[in-house]
Amino acid sequence: MGIGWRLAMQSALYGPEGFFVRPSSGPADHFRTSVHASPMFARALAGLVERVDAALGRPERFDLVDVGAGRGELLTAIGPVLPADLAARVRPTAVEAAPRPAGLDERIGWRRDVPEAVTGLLIATEWLDNVPLDVVETDEDGRLRKVLVDRQTGVETPGGPADPAEVFWAARWWPGPGRVEIGATRDAAWADAVTRVRRGAALCVDYGHRRDERPPLGTLTGFRAGRQVPPVPDGRCDVTAHVAMDSVALGSGIPYELVRQREALRALGVSGGRPPLELADRDPLAYLRALSGAGEGAELTSETGLGAHWWLWQPVGIELPLV
Repeated sequence: MGIGWRLAMQSALYGPEGFFVRPSSGPADHFRTSVHASPMFARALAGLVERVDAALGRPERFDLVDVGAGRGELLTAIGPVLPADLAARVRPTAVEAAPRPAGLDERIGWRRDVPEAVTGLLIATEWLDNVPLDVVETDEDGRLRKVLVDRQTGVETPGGPADPAEVFWAARWWPGPGRVEIGATRDAAWADAVTRVRRGAALCVDYGHRRDERPPLGTLTGFRAGRQVPPVPDGRCDVTAHVAMDSVALGSGIPYELVRQREALRALGVSGGRPPLELADRDPLAYLRALSGAGEGAELTSETGLGAHWWLWQPVGIELPLV
């Protein structure tokens, strides 16, 4: 007998034997994110930390919170590239369901929930796509019905009528016939995270879509060992779905910017442009380093890859545009 996708994802990802809580391997073993693609991503975010710090008036304590921190890779990479004065004031905190990994820098805090009060920058990189959600489909009479799934096989079957709240969300954010991934749980999760920021900013980086570009067949899928696989919710693969970014953006009631990663990173100095050829004659080693950096920058800003991710930027109590 099948169950709703939200409960299936919750068990498969965060249950006792869930994909994200197993100590034997981390997310980086199964899929590639911007954090893993290049240190340029961490350096760009370090620059953003500096901008937020300046806008806050350089407080004695700067909270740097990474929600969905994996094994702490992003915080580990940001710390060493911050200016010394700022690094001394930063209090990095990883928020993750998995146990604290062995060997992590002792200065990085580790917890399962977002801190109650944040003054600084809260970051969530590819977190919301793993927040469990329910899936509904339009039946032959035009009504929305729940989609149930077998946790061991991934086989789907039609369920009962969608809840009124699901119908309401779909009518506002994902209208039309077909398959609908109900994003209300993501809206609530992000709104709760943003409200923890007392002063500073919140940044959500994820792959997603807006109302005028919803995919009629949905986006639910799986990843294992670097390959896309069927989304079987048995705990052995990542189960993920793209994020309805416009719905998430409005959920907290805080003004926002929503831009593609390629725009945001270019504003922070990341470029995929080739270095000038004259540099090869003047300093061949510098040219090779610059060429390598250009390749990494091109991957981070690619229009068909990581550069297509969305950046949702929400300053709280400060005036600080992203681009």
